[in-house]
Amino acid sequence: MDEDNYTSVTYFVFDGLGIQDNLQVILFVIFLLLYIIDLLANMSIMLIPIFNTTLHTPMYYFLWNLAFLDICYSSVVVPKMLTDLISQEKVISFYGCMLQVHCFHFFGSTEAVLFSVMSYDRFVAIAHPLRYSTIMNYKVCYGLTLCCLVIGFCHASVHSIMTSRLPFCGPNVVKHFYCDVKPVLDLACTDVTLNFNLLIGITGTITIITLTLNIISYIFIGKFLLKIKTSEGRKRALSTCSGHFTVITLQYGTCLFTYLRPNTKGSLDQERAAAIMFTVITPTLNPIIYTLRNKDMKKAFKKLLKISH
Repeated sequence: MDEDNYTSVTYFVFDGLGIQDNLQVILFVIFLLLYIIDLLANMSIMLIPIFNTTLHTPMYYFLWNLAFLDICYSSVVVPKMLTDLISQEKVISFYGCMLQVHCFHFFGSTEAVLFSVMSYDRFVAIAHPLRYSTIMNYKVCYGLTLCCLVIGFCHASVHSIMTSRLPFCGPNVVKHFYCDVKPVLDLACTDVTLNFNLLIGITGTITIITLTLNIISYIFIGKFLLKIKTSEGRKRALSTCSGHFTVITLQYGTCLFTYLRPNTKGSLDQERAAAIMFTVITPTLNPIIYTLRNKDMKKAFKKLLKISH
């Protein structure tokens, strides 16, 4: 293939959600409401620690970062999806598509690494409560956050750069409601074995490593929970971990289903359903789960509501 033909496709058309036209308005309303809840709930998570000095701890610092990533993660996909649900032309430019690929994987993989950091933070808090503030000082917290961002950026750059360099000669219909690596690779008019191997290899490695680190942290957390004598102390420790554990289960379940399974006939339709889960529903549920499972957050949220009134 000549270099001149590498950008012969200047835009892509989304296949969308693959639903009937009469359902699109209903789904638009549902997803719009979920997106508004996502924004309001995550912004509340970010505002609560600012107005409550008792929450100026590493745990809530990382939770602030998670809420910020959830807003960015869903905003990469949802606004465009909402526009396409009420539009006749579901079009995105070539470079807009590559940017969406990059941002989607950047925020997604950064969040995955952050989950591992948050698990480690909970382990230190439970295993070494007296040394917690010393071990998890703000220099360490900032350093860990920077590592999350660097890993996420490098991971996303590999996929966006490798995908953007492929020749796309047509057709240009992406069988999805946003630009992800798998459906875009299906449109390339060249062998994409290397790209698929990179997707499974790099994304799979990050997923497995971060999931393993989470599991190891929770094994040790469970070990130390058994040593806590009082039921009240055990409940308090569980309240700070249960929300995080629930969020991890939701996020990794859909991620493993999407990126570590073979690209078979009909798999993209199933991946669309999974994508709705981790781009629309999970970012909305995350702050709700953390708020409901955390007594300190509930108290701080009630206090914030009283101040606003």
